[in-house]
Amino acid sequence: MLKFEHVSKIYKGQKRAVNNLNLQMNEGEFICFIGPSGCGKTTTMKMINRLIEPTEGAIYLKEKNIMEMDPVELRRKIGYVIQQIGLFPHMTIEQNISLVPRLLRWPLEKQKKRASELLSLVNMTSDYLHRYPSELSGGQQQRIGVLRALAADQPLILMDEPFGALDPITRDSLQTELKKLQQKLNKTIVFVTHDMDEAIKLADRIVIMKDGEIVQFATPDEILRNPANEFVEEFIGRERLSQVQPHIQTVDQIMNPAPVTVTPNVFLSEAIRLMKQKRVDSLLVVNRNNKLEGYIDFEMIDQKRSQASRVAEVVEKDILKVETGTFVRDTIQTILKRGLKYVPVVDHDGRLVGIVTRTNLVDVVYDSIWGNDTEGIAQ
Repeated sequence: MLKFEHVSKIYKGQKRAVNNLNLQMNEGEFICFIGPSGCGKTTTMKMINRLIEPTEGAIYLKEKNIMEMDPVELRRKIGYVIQQIGLFPHMTIEQNISLVPRLLRWPLEKQKKRASELLSLVNMTSDYLHRYPSELSGGQQQRIGVLRALAADQPLILMDEPFGALDPITRDSLQTELKKLQQKLNKTIVFVTHDMDEAIKLADRIVIMKDGEIVQFATPDEILRNPANEFVEEFIGRERLSQVQPHIQTVDQIMNPAPVTVTPNVFLSEAIRLMKQKRVDSLLVVNRNNKLEGYIDFEMIDQKRSQASRVAEVVEKDILKVETGTFVRDTIQTILKRGLKYVPVVDHDGRLVGIVTRTNLVDVVYDSIWGNDTEGIAQ
């Protein structure tokens, strides 16, 4: 998909901002560039769509040298998302999403259909199409920025710290959505970040740069297990829990496979009896096909018991969940950032298969840090 051959960028009278880059990115890969400020990661990204042109070497997009392509046509073939989002305030959401398809002269109906389809991918209804950016939250605006980059179905998307200005919870949610979108649509994404947690969560492979050069280019697990040198060790953080217990990879390995559940038609009095019997303060709500619909807890029941009689009337449907195969390291970060007690685990069809609790994670952390050596704790 994308190849760098001995690429350098030299500014007049300055040192090399990027020096002799050689790397290859495969179709459908999520590649993160990371490194300290001034390492050359953003310069590298901007050379891909010729916002900055390389001084030496060649960059190939699908085996074609980008310097032999018309720069305007090149940029229309590449999606681009920046931290400032760049939505046009005088345009509706539909018009913002359809910007590139309109430049490519897509039929109007095709533009409208594409915008509506993309909104549904991030759980936003078609009602948003006729709103303006000022009517949306920061997280919603960032979603639209991502969708605009996907609108013309470009195979390659560039993202320059797109979530850097968002609060931690919104950022975590958008990271999860973006990874799902990328896998579903099989896009190749080049993503610049300064956040190692973000790179580890999103990337298939990570490019760690320093002083304009690549220090290590590998999968997150390879980097965590075998950092190339002391700089990489210091940069990723020696304390990261994911470096230990390499045999524990996904939530499937640590989840409780029998969470306490209830169906929507159950009376609240029965739900309370079940909580008491199982000694829990909340229940996951599933339908007849075991699809997760939400949760209820004692406080919710107490607040609405005078006006509701069944679970369906009080269920909270906004619940964070992870799919089977999700890395434990990502779930640890999510639980810690959001202060959650647990996270349900579902299969690809949304059926509940288990639950990961803080206790599960404490066991992993305990074994990671102390192993079988309890003498140090006693002392």
